[in-house]
Amino acid sequence: MLEKLIIQKTLRVPASTGAAGDGTPVARQLDAALLDAGFSASRALLEHIGTLAPAPAMDLAATVVSAVRELVGDHVQHNAYFIGFPDGVPDTLEFWTDRLRAAVFTGGGTATDAQLRDAIASGGVNLLALPTYGTYQHTYAELLAAHDDLITAAGDRVTLLHLGDAVEVEATRLYLGLAGSATPHGEAELAILSELAVACVDGAQPAKIPVRENRAVLNGIRLVLGRPLVGVDTTTDVLRLACHVSGGDASLATPTRFRAFRRPERRMLLAALNEVVEACPDKLGDVVRYAERWKRLGERLHPHEYDQWPYAREVFAVARGERRVPNLAGRAEAAIRAGAIGPAASVLSAAPGLLLRSADRLLRLASQSERTAVVEAVTGALGSASGRVLLSLREHVDNRLTPASARMYASRSRTAWVGPDERPPLPAELVAELSSLLDAEISARLPEPERPLMVDPEVLDVALPLSGKAAEGGFAVLPRGSRASVSGELLRLFTYWRQTSRRTDYDLSVLLLDDEFHGAGQVSWTNYHHDGVVHSGDVTDATNGATEFIDVPLTVRGHYVVPQVNIYAGESFDEVAESMFGYQTRTRDQFGAPFDARTVRARSHLRGQGRVALPMVFAKGERGWQAVWLHLYLRGTPSFNRVEENTFTTSHRVRALMERRYLTVSYLVDRWRARAEVMTWNGRLPDEPITFIGIEAPQDLPDGSEAYTLDRLSELIPA
Repeated sequence: MLEKLIIQKTLRVPASTGAAGDGTPVARQLDAALLDAGFSASRALLEHIGTLAPAPAMDLAATVVSAVRELVGDHVQHNAYFIGFPDGVPDTLEFWTDRLRAAVFTGGGTATDAQLRDAIASGGVNLLALPTYGTYQHTYAELLAAHDDLITAAGDRVTLLHLGDAVEVEATRLYLGLAGSATPHGEAELAILSELAVACVDGAQPAKIPVRENRAVLNGIRLVLGRPLVGVDTTTDVLRLACHVSGGDASLATPTRFRAFRRPERRMLLAALNEVVEACPDKLGDVVRYAERWKRLGERLHPHEYDQWPYAREVFAVARGERRVPNLAGRAEAAIRAGAIGPAASVLSAAPGLLLRSADRLLRLASQSERTAVVEAVTGALGSASGRVLLSLREHVDNRLTPASARMYASRSRTAWVGPDERPPLPAELVAELSSLLDAEISARLPEPERPLMVDPEVLDVALPLSGKAAEGGFAVLPRGSRASVSGELLRLFTYWRQTSRRTDYDLSVLLLDDEFHGAGQVSWTNYHHDGVVHSGDVTDATNGATEFIDVPLTVRGHYVVPQVNIYAGESFDEVAESMFGYQTRTRDQFGAPFDARTVRARSHLRGQGRVALPMVFAKGERGWQAVWLHLYLRGTPSFNRVEENTFTTSHRVRALMERRYLTVSYLVDRWRARAEVMTWNGRLPDEPITFIGIEAPQDLPDGSEAYTLDRLSELIPA
């Protein structure tokens, strides 16, 4: 439902157009139901439901409750293998011995140690196939009956839901925000954009669509519906579109198997290609990079059948090598190989974004005399590049004063490569000069605030969302490198998965690292206890869904707590019907069922490539414990992945990310301080309209105020 999507994305409930009446009893019931899930309805929302007739009030309330329960992962039953978890979890060796005894004497009796050794030595015992191992021995209802109700605590999460406008207005607002975003989206947001594009195809459209993948999503809908394409100004835009509507990768990171196109679709694609090349023949130079894909696409579009679009046929002639067109990147690379760094920078000046992304390499290779020419070229490109590229370069140069302990490159699929950083550092004076130039250009692009700014301190450590691909969908999920304070005395980590068609075994594990990123212990299905950390037990089949928990007291001696989800057997993260990771915080005396939505602080999807997921790390510092988002996946092995086997690769990636300096919201706020009044949110409402920047919008902001919360932080990125 569109209403549910809007609630989950914006925490705004679209106003109902149902009949008027007395829905006050429904509003009271909704308020109680929301509190059980860790949410609260604003006064305006409760008043709105109270003015509806009982039937539409109940429909709206049911939608709201369903949406927020899904958001925090409360829509499924989170059973634990050991019914008394965190109490009653046996010693690991004691547990396996008991399982082995049960296997040897299935009819009853007691096995001696010698008999157990003989059974193991015979090679006929599969530990994971022991009787009752890996399957729940109790129902979810029995689990709940074994636990008292949750003891509420002052620190339990309460997330506020606001009343929105009519669903059509809210859908249009969300659509325009996503479509016109200055930063790329991740899979979850692209799926939302695609759904909204269908509903809004004939309505208001964004004035600009800066991100080309967004154009591909929008044009995919328009192509199928026969509407005119928008924003197509390069040949690659057409290739992205063809990939997207074929169910492939619009980012072009991986090849796509093109589907058959209907004749009207072929005409639209070829006409768009013809128009682009006719307007600027130099854009044929982009074709060579994806020549093989253009050849495959040509087999589906049959350009030889359409004489009216001769320029489109040139694209496929270039792809087949029948015509050679100089490529800007190729000419720059040839100049670099010849040692002509200044001329290479001059060539790249025609593509400001590419020049800025190549700035570090050019400056490293340039001689002292050429470095001035490179800096001048970079300076000249600043005004033409996108704000996202400027911020990316600003973050990059901030990390180039000293070599990194390890150099990490995270791909768009969130897999990461780590190796030694063999780049010489950039001179301090050069870093200072570039930083100053970038700061000035970024500051000039920030919009002039019409109202005083009020900033929640909790948002200052959130990394700027320069790419949605560096994050997952979910609840309270932050971009990679973001930090959030962790309250309470106990972390409870959880992962849930539900297999699609074959037995699937995921294993939640924790790797503990010391302050030098060396291993300090682990907790997993092979080790239920370590230094107060407790595992809930191994579940090896998820036909009806399965959950594993790990409790981590914040008195643990490790400096870094690294949760990971290993695929031991079965379906990948992209194949399972559903998978998630999240964490709760509790006090030591806060008893209750293993999962309670009121204590969930964050929940993310697990939908990446690789066989080992590293969603986040918890770090102990001067300000206490902080949650730092990783959003990384390790390749792992096809099966039998275990925490013991990836300690080295995990610790390297954690260290590389923890030592990197990220640009955060505080960077933009500092730019604003020089030109506007900036106040710190202290919980008291102002008397005049403000622009609020924070994790969540407070209730009852003065009329005329505007709030930039997690779902809108990308709108702060200058164009």
